[in-house]
Amino acid sequence: MKAFVIDRYKEPLHAADLPEPVLGDRDVLVEVKAASINQLDEKIRLGEFKQILPYKLPLILGNDLAGVVVAVGSEVRSFAPGDEVYARPDKDRIGTFAESVVCPAEMLVPIRTEMPWPQAALIGCCVPTGWGAVTRCARVEAGASVVVIGCGGVGLNIVQGAHLAGAGRVIACDLLDKKLEFARQFGATHAINAQRENVVDQVRALTGGRGADYAFDGIGSEATTLQILDAVRPGGTAVIVGMAPMNVRAPITPYWMALQEKTLKGTIYGSVRPNLDFPILVDLYLAGSLKLDPLISRTYTLDEINDGFAAMRGGQVARGVVMFK
Repeated sequence: MKAFVIDRYKEPLHAADLPEPVLGDRDVLVEVKAASINQLDEKIRLGEFKQILPYKLPLILGNDLAGVVVAVGSEVRSFAPGDEVYARPDKDRIGTFAESVVCPAEMLVPIRTEMPWPQAALIGCCVPTGWGAVTRCARVEAGASVVVIGCGGVGLNIVQGAHLAGAGRVIACDLLDKKLEFARQFGATHAINAQRENVVDQVRALTGGRGADYAFDGIGSEATTLQILDAVRPGGTAVIVGMAPMNVRAPITPYWMALQEKTLKGTIYGSVRPNLDFPILVDLYLAGSLKLDPLISRTYTLDEINDGFAAMRGGQVARGVVMFK
């Protein structure tokens, strides 16, 4: 099979002809139809997680897919050849920038056949991460005020999740005006350019001096973690969603955390339950409530995958999706 791999960190992906993966008794062989290009793969390519996730090189990147079951192991009863499926991310990676993958049956979730492939691929990663951070981790209630720092693929879906949850104010923060304009399409009621304005001061000004009820860090850095803590009101909740490198530290003041009863929490993959939540997201999309089409900037062939990574590094607002034959 054809795949795109990295041999060394910080280098572009390159094509490789690899043997078809071996199918275990509890595994499923999936022909990949679509896979998204995301920031997590870029961070892995740069080696930012090699201390905590010591992947063996060469490595096939890609952590979400939509595809068709080709074969199943002898003990698999939940899927059959021809089934359309998502694969949910896993700490051991899936390696979806390849024509086919093998993964345990429990990592797969059925897709409704009405779902188009590019949009289906997004439901494997950035959409549930952002939406789930709001609805499953923080459990934002209707009427609440929400601030989102970082309006990339995950951040836009935090914005969208807050809008769908009925938040009263959804304040989007980013360094790029084009991302802030895009965030308004997904439900942001206010926008703050962090290059020109002080995020914390502006959030307080928009919330009567109190601070937001909820604040989400869609980037994952020392500066943004401290910003979400400062931006929430006393008794408010700050949620770290973006994945920071292992060596990042954020100095907090325990005295103020205790005195103001603020909560700082993290979430991985939006705290979603894929088997239950993926179908909900599909239903929302097919009903016209969840916006996925604008999230796709363009599609790429597998041979064009480095162009997709370059566009993402260049500040592309929406996601690139690799489409397979």
